[in-house]
Amino acid sequence: MNVLRDLLAPDLAVVFCGTAVGTASARRRAYYAGPGNAFWPTLFAVGLTPRRLQPEEYECITEYGLGFTDLAKTVAGSDRSLSAEHFDPGGLRAKIQKYRPHVLAFTSKRAAEEYVGHPVDYGLLPETIGETALFVLPSPSGAARRYWCDKPWRELAHLRGAAKPRVAPDAPQAALR
Repeated sequence: MNVLRDLLAPDLAVVFCGTAVGTASARRRAYYAGPGNAFWPTLFAVGLTPRRLQPEEYECITEYGLGFTDLAKTVAGSDRSLSAEHFDPGGLRAKIQKYRPHVLAFTSKRAAEEYVGHPVDYGLLPETIGETALFVLPSPSGAARRYWCDKPWRELAHLRGAAKPRVAPDAPQAALR
């Protein structure tokens, strides 16, 4: 059983994918609800939502062309508490192929690295899932504050405002799990 249900619809602009729901989010039954989490304020600050939403309002996110999922759907906890067995890259790939968002934005390097199978930097990745671009963001978690930078979030907002992002024609298409 999923800790929090996915919020997905066809052709969303951006689907955010975390590693797993945090314990505070599981307790509050809302995405990115931990104390000090910068997710909701950042969405508003970079222009991805027209107002600052509260975590409990997460179910309206598709109205803004955004969606949610996690790489590990059946557990809650911090990245430190998760092991490779918790992750379902095949399930994530199937969802993205079905709903075809313009961008799949990983909300941590760990989530992206577990999916693509190699170290990543913030920003647009050369890999895609069909026509869906992959993007890596710094974690908005309060526990990851020392790595925080909103520049990649602003770049994502710029991509969202532009046409469907494309990977450079000469970029390698990695075989994803």
